[in-house]
Amino acid sequence: MTANETAAIATGLARCAKPERYIQQLVSHWGHKMATSYADGLGAFPFSEIENATMQVHGEGIAITLVTGDAERNVHLRGVIERHIDRFAFKEAPLSYEWKEQ
Repeated sequence: MTANETAAIATGLARCAKPERYIQQLVSHWGHKMATSYADGLGAFPFSEIENATMQVHGEGIAITLVTGDAERNVHLRGVIERHIDRFAFKEAPLSYEWKEQ
């Protein structure tokens, strides 16, 4: 991130019954495009040098942390994440997402 950029950080919660399964499916799906990883209920998604997301199994669903270079891009990637989780959680979708900006 350059000196002119300010990180936009958002935390979210996707309420669902099978968070570990959905995170693992996303790791596999996006693993063809980026160096994703998964261990102990935590999935890491490095979208670029300045953009990344982590998804952690949470008691009520998936806890998400999203870091981007600006607020507009953060909002855009939230939608991408929601659509992808909903695709894997099709039996429960659309899920309820709660986002908070940091």
